[in-house]
Amino acid sequence: MNVIYPLAVPKGRRLCCEVCEAPAERVCGACTVTYYCGVVHQRADWGSIHEKICQLLIPLRTSMPFYNSEEERQHGLQQLQQRQKHLIELCYTVAQKYIFEGKHEDAVPAALHSLRFRMNVHGLSSVELVPAYLLLAEASLGLGRVVQAEEYLSQAQWTVLKSTECSYAIYSLLHRNLGLLYMAKENYEEARYHLANDIYFASCAFGTEHIRASGGYFHLANIFNGLKKLDLADTLYTKVSEIWNKYLNDHYQVLSQARIQQIDLLGKRFETDTGLVYSDDGTLDKAGELPEGRVP
Repeated sequence: MNVIYPLAVPKGRRLCCEVCEAPAERVCGACTVTYYCGVVHQRADWGSIHEKICQLLIPLRTSMPFYNSEEERQHGLQQLQQRQKHLIELCYTVAQKYIFEGKHEDAVPAALHSLRFRMNVHGLSSVELVPAYLLLAEASLGLGRVVQAEEYLSQAQWTVLKSTECSYAIYSLLHRNLGLLYMAKENYEEARYHLANDIYFASCAFGTEHIRASGGYFHLANIFNGLKKLDLADTLYTKVSEIWNKYLNDHYQVLSQARIQQIDLLGKRFETDTGLVYSDDGTLDKAGELPEGRVP
């Protein structure tokens, strides 16, 4: 990492930290297009996502080359947008993985990158920003930063209210995170309301027995368990177990069937390529011929 020299920065240009947006004092020495307020945030960003996308940022954050025609320029813009969309998904997936693993601190920089790329591609008021806001809210709740989580959820809720194209899946995620927020604030009545809505919208989007609906049941069960309403909690935990049991059994059947088909395919390919087939005793015979001593 290199120190930024103020005289080298163009007049009127403000360099901000990638993590906290404070005035930057250092720049990544590898890509030279990413800035930080200090070593702590640089290390946090590098460990979270920057190591994976360092070189991918260079064409996005440097001036576009001169094009000889409008057609070439449009093609260049399309390529730029495709790179940004790729980074949106990559950063979102990485942040999601960290949250599943309980690494909430590591999830924050990756989710911030996903949010900023979404803003660049879709605009500041697009519903496409909501998944990134929700990831940041979930990471903040995992870190115990309730006020910050509430801010991200307010942004997500306002964006959804303004949109006419919001899917049931987005509504489900929004209500789930609002439920988790109110659980953290120990407002269990509001938490139950939002988790019930989570289950409803997840069922509309994916079906009542889908694993995407099980999360709402699980968090609702946790509330009833905390309130010592054990019969209700047990019923909901059982529902979660049934959904996952069915999903895992179906997944196992699909994998087993795929393996059988792969074995059959390999056998047919071997027969086609060599003209040989396996006999019942495991020996090789020529295709279309019977071994000695065998009658049709």
